[in-house]
Amino acid sequence: MFQTSSWKRRALSSALSIVALSVALSAQALAAGKTITAVMHSDLRVIDPIMTTAYITRDHGYMVYDTLLATDSNFKIQPQMADWKVSDDKLTYTFTLRDGLKWHDGTPVTAEDCVASLQRWGKVDGMGQKLMDFTESLTATDAKTITLKLKEPYGLVLDAIGKPSSRVPFMMPKRLAETPPDKPIPEQIGSGPFKFVQAEFQPGVKAVYEKFKDYVPRKEPANWIAGGKVVKVDRVEWITMPDAQTAMNALQSGDIDFMENAPLDMLPVLEANKDLKIEVLNKFGYQTLGRMNFLYPPFDNVKVRRAAFLAMKQKDVLDALVGNPQYYKICGAIFGCGTPLETDVGAETLVKGNGMAEAKKLLAESGYDGTPIVIMAPGDVSTLKAQPIVAAQLLREAGFKVDLQATDWQTVVTRRASQKPPKEGGWNMFFTNWVAADIANPIVNASVNGRGKNGGWFGWAENAKIEDLRDKFARASSLDEQKKIIAEFQKEAYDQVLYIPLGQYLNPSAWRKSLTGVLDGPATPIFWNIDKSE
Repeated sequence: MFQTSSWKRRALSSALSIVALSVALSAQALAAGKTITAVMHSDLRVIDPIMTTAYITRDHGYMVYDTLLATDSNFKIQPQMADWKVSDDKLTYTFTLRDGLKWHDGTPVTAEDCVASLQRWGKVDGMGQKLMDFTESLTATDAKTITLKLKEPYGLVLDAIGKPSSRVPFMMPKRLAETPPDKPIPEQIGSGPFKFVQAEFQPGVKAVYEKFKDYVPRKEPANWIAGGKVVKVDRVEWITMPDAQTAMNALQSGDIDFMENAPLDMLPVLEANKDLKIEVLNKFGYQTLGRMNFLYPPFDNVKVRRAAFLAMKQKDVLDALVGNPQYYKICGAIFGCGTPLETDVGAETLVKGNGMAEAKKLLAESGYDGTPIVIMAPGDVSTLKAQPIVAAQLLREAGFKVDLQATDWQTVVTRRASQKPPKEGGWNMFFTNWVAADIANPIVNASVNGRGKNGGWFGWAENAKIEDLRDKFARASSLDEQKKIIAEFQKEAYDQVLYIPLGQYLNPSAWRKSLTGVLDGPATPIFWNIDKSE
């Protein structure tokens, strides 16, 4: 429940920060023209959108880069940089680039650039990998034409290339796209609606974007990630404010315009401010989850993973993370509740929270030797603070020793890619959130990728049966057939504990009513279509 006295204390402590911020932003706004200032859910440090699935990097990607295809609010794939034709035998897809596409350095976008971009993305993204498994050849047949030939018909070609969330197949110049996907690209040159202002980038402080004046938007109205990306402001600044109270005060005073994650315990104060609008932009919400490292003890032992799984209680996590049941849902379905692929197979202990006794028993039988579980606990992102703390408490209750290491989210984003042992800077467990679009099926959901070190997601689970089921799902010709596969799939995923879904939740954003045209969708916030009144 919201505490007025606590709010006052935090407000006083952040007053000096707000004054300093107000002076700095006012000076910048006068110099830069029409500027939107936003506090995003996280600081931005990793700026290569193919290297990581982190949403702040995805959001950065949508500012700087564009996509060949895009998803609209009817879940239909629409042309973006290109339109397409499909051969009668469903084996050849021909994509034609539209006119007016330029990179930020002034050079034209070519089909060769796009082929290289798809190939780089296809090495690391789950849907991209599966698409490449079915691909016979991917070539640039002329400067504006991309030809994709399949080994056999595959129904998810357009869904893969038009996927709205991490990792998004963003297009970049060939010279950048030829960078190995585990190495950062050396510069930020896209063809998207904004240009990244490298000279003003201060990790931990701010990221700045300017309108790309040569960008030619599509003529269709903006609709989710599809349609015309019309930029109506001169500049967007992402300001880092780890303290939610400081950000809330800045929003109320008008020193910032937009706050991605409005703190739920402070919503009554924000809702009472007539100058603010509060809205859930991602109506499909998020799945929060725990992910283990399969490479090192103790989670290389399936019995130990099962013990940890049995110890988890979704309600405990969601109460701490969200608090208000209006904004969360207990859900044991790996691919989301309320979806065609929802099933409760194997989820009883998660949703009922009745597995602790069995967890203790299984851990005792597993041979667990007391190795501390290194859990990374970011303290700077409101939607990621609670999970590691609650999980650590539950794991200790089950008999685990836990080393809860306080850090920030961008350190987690970087460190989770390390395959070093925990004693050498590696890790055993971290927590994150997926938007619904990123968990919708076994092909897109990175957490159930079973490729291990050969293209798997952080944690590197290797599971041949899971990969076989993913192939069967990709070839399934009906929803009934898919559902049969999903029941077997979820049982295997929970038996082997590929990851631990910890429930679903919604997160409202808040912005000043001087902003209009804020778009909703599965990959928000996005900053085209937004105007700002003076």
